[in-house]
Amino acid sequence: MVREGTCLLLVKIFYVLDMANANQANINYSNKIILAPMVRMNTLPFRLLALDYGADLVYSEELVDHKLVKTERKVNDLLNTIDFVDPLDGSVVFRTCPREKNKIILQIGTADPERALEAAKKVEHDVAAIDINMGCPKQFSLTGGMGAALLSTPDIACNILTTLISNLSIPVSCKIRVFHNEADTIALCKRLEACGIIAIGVHGRTKAERPRHRNRIEMIRTLTQHLKIPVIAK
Repeated sequence: MVREGTCLLLVKIFYVLDMANANQANINYSNKIILAPMVRMNTLPFRLLALDYGADLVYSEELVDHKLVKTERKVNDLLNTIDFVDPLDGSVVFRTCPREKNKIILQIGTADPERALEAAKKVEHDVAAIDINMGCPKQFSLTGGMGAALLSTPDIACNILTTLISNLSIPVSCKIRVFHNEADTIALCKRLEACGIIAIGVHGRTKAERPRHRNRIEMIRTLTQHLKIPVIAK
């Protein structure tokens, strides 16, 4: 269920089963249009543009924990933004503003629970939620044990999620890719759900597949019948 415009790629909620959990965390996923995380795209201007064109929630681009933990939080009075700046070169690693505070979900690339928590703590009071990327198939992520590599290390994936959930005041979600085997996908999703995540994003392709391959919408539909949390179909 993807809607494409001239410049926006938006994903919409595929199915919501447990609205009580979603509302409790102050994020209502029911019938929402969500800007998917896209590398080198989802900076603040693009996210605000997406909100202007009807997005209800917006993801940041993936930010690697190593980079985020080094930043310093600075209030930018000129732009009315909150900037997380690398003190070594002055570059802005992440920028947000009051307008998107209750709508922005920051996605982190990580393979380490403690470093993920340190990164999340940096932005905890400036974003609506934290999402852990468990779906990126790029070699950089896989080599570092991040992204789709976490699909093969579920103990680490669950440790990351439970560490964040136990120590943050904001909700935590994650995004995955599917396995070829539907039963394996269901089993992983149920294990991630048991960690206490508020929602799960599902890309209906495997780690090895690319956009030219078919997206398994029917598998995502099946997941909604086995989980009690919102399922976001990408």
